[in-house]
Amino acid sequence: MTHTKKKKMPNGIGFGMISVIVMIMAIVLILSVLKIYVSNQIYYESKVVNKLQREVSALQAEKEVLAQKVEVLQFKNRVTDTIFNLSEE
Repeated sequence: MTHTKKKKMPNGIGFGMISVIVMIMAIVLILSVLKIYVSNQIYYESKVVNKLQREVSALQAEKEVLAQKVEVLQFKNRVTDTIFNLSEE
């Protein structure tokens, strides 16, 4: 009888396992960088949106004030027109 030697599997980490670990780490790193990039873009866009919303609300308030001033001027104009019409008669 002849004995054949069995090939022993190496105990430890092989090249294949290291390459899988490196690929997984690269994927995680790429996904993390993408998430950070997208989060930053959302942050900066929200800053722009908030600035525009503040400007819109300020302009709406200014519009209301101007509308009130126009209403006062129209009232004064109507009153003075009737006063001049009454004094002419």
